[in-house]
Amino acid sequence: MNAKTDIDLREKGLKATYPRIKILELFAQEGARHLSADDVYRELLDQGVEIGLATVYRVLTQFEQAGVLLKHHFDGTKAVFELAENHHHDHLVCVDCGRIVEFHDEAIEARQKAIAEQYGFSLEDHALALYGRCVQGADCPYRKTRSKS
Repeated sequence: MNAKTDIDLREKGLKATYPRIKILELFAQEGARHLSADDVYRELLDQGVEIGLATVYRVLTQFEQAGVLLKHHFDGTKAVFELAENHHHDHLVCVDCGRIVEFHDEAIEARQKAIAEQYGFSLEDHALALYGRCVQGADCPYRKTRSKS
C-alpha cells in the first residue's frame, strides 16, 4: 500500500484476504480512480490476477458497507467506486466519453452551506456532480478507455 490508502482492513471489520488486498491495491494506484466492477475485473485480469467477477462484486459491496469505498451512479445506470478519502470533492462528468474529474471549490461549498441555512437546514453532507461534454469532441483521448458495459 501507499500513504494515500494506508487502510487497515481489520480496523474496518474485514479480513485481509487476497481478493480484498488486490482490489484495494488497484484503487490505491496513483491518480483519481472511478472504477466499475467490470473495470476492476478487467484490470485485475490484465495484471494476471485470477479473481472471479462475483468476488469482485462481493468485495466492492463489502468495501462500500465498511466505508472503504464510495459508490456513485454518475450515468444513471452503472455504479462506479472510488476510495473514501478524508477530503471532500465534487465531480465533473462527460456525458459522451464518461471521463470523471474531481474538483473542490470553496465558493461553491460556501454557497451550498448558505442555501441550506437559508431554508433552515444544517448541512451534513452533499454530493455534487456536474454533467457536460468534453471540449475535445471526437478527438477525446478518454473516449477510447470508456467501458461499454
